[in-house]
Amino acid sequence: MHLVYPAVLSALLFCVGLYGVLARRNAILLLMSVELMLAAVSLNLVAFDVWLRDEAHAGQVFTLFLIALAAAEIGIGLAIVLLVYRERGTSAVDRLRDLRDGPGPAPESAEDRDGRDGPDAATGRGRREPTEKTAP
Repeated sequence: MHLVYPAVLSALLFCVGLYGVLARRNAILLLMSVELMLAAVSLNLVAFDVWLRDEAHAGQVFTLFLIALAAAEIGIGLAIVLLVYRERGTSAVDRLRDLRDGPGPAPESAEDRDGRDGPDAATGRGRREPTEKTAP
């Protein structure tokens, strides 16, 4: 087997994934680009394992660990993206700087500490009630 074909395909996949990481602002597309980069690395590991005819098949073993790592990364990443989308209403990466904890306003009354009318007691941020969309 020629090593050039999988190496070129792996490089192209990695470059497409790198472009997606650098150019995209949507968190879901960012995660998909990272998965594309991990797939390129996996392809490279298996190709070099076959080319070197390793007796222990280390490249394939590392690929299995990489697949497990990618599955954990996408699970945790999607959970974080869904929580951010519920809180902020958008999954744009450039707006995530607002998640930084800072000195929040102190609660003024017992109602505010319960989180009914004022900011949330744990985070100091106001809770946003879901708005109903009406058809025109």
